[in-house]
Amino acid sequence: MDINNNKNKKGIPIPIVTLNRAILTFGILFALLTQQTWLTTILFFILLPTTLLGKQYSIIYWIGSWLFRKKIAVSNYEDAGLQRFNNTIATTLLGFAQIFFLVGQSILGWVFASMVMLASGVALLGFCVGCFLYYQFKIQRYRIFGP
Repeated sequence: MDINNNKNKKGIPIPIVTLNRAILTFGILFALLTQQTWLTTILFFILLPTTLLGKQYSIIYWIGSWLFRKKIAVSNYEDAGLQRFNNTIATTLLGFAQIFFLVGQSILGWVFASMVMLASGVALLGFCVGCFLYYQFKIQRYRIFGP
């Protein structure tokens, strides 16, 4: 499966993938530095509809489509399933962070939020942790269940 397939217009354009990663990285970093847990709540609620319903319900996708319309015309695309997997991980971790913040366990909340920040930050630098996990999952599923 080629994650950078320019012919697969059903995927997610790379500029929008990068925008999503940057919003998560810098949004959580700013929240952490200012100790504003409500910022992580906003990020959680931005990701939730995308994770549950797909890219057509993503505010980041809509904004990125408008901001980067010229770049998207010539950009490569990333597999939509892979991005949904990554968003599911991020949403789940931010969801756990919200639970911990609500029950007064701020340190654990920041640990879970920071996992998202670190993974999206590392992805901005070129290594996608979620992508690695996705392909490991696919390989193990193939070994167990076959084609």
